[in-house]
Amino acid sequence: MPGMTLHATTSVPPIRLSKKRQILDAAGYVYDFYHEVYVHRVARKMISAWFVRDHSEEELEACIREENRRIGRWRFYCNTPPSVSVRRQLKAALA
Repeated sequence: MPGMTLHATTSVPPIRLSKKRQILDAAGYVYDFYHEVYVHRVARKMISAWFVRDHSEEELEACIREENRRIGRWRFYCNTPPSVSVRRQLKAALA
């Protein structure tokens, strides 16, 4: 799955100076080039670059505002859910 493997074969460049990038920056997300995800460690959320590219600004803002009710657990926003092993690897690498 592009954007969620630890060694992605297809790369999505970070969004440059777009409204979506401004939304992510203002919310405190940081782009991880290696894993192609935007990460917010305090909120414990990861948003794949592919998800950002494929969803509207309004959908992105809704995900950012959405409360992570799973205290202590990461919330992933992806076009397709990452496998359990990919989730485990991402959590270990980015936690």
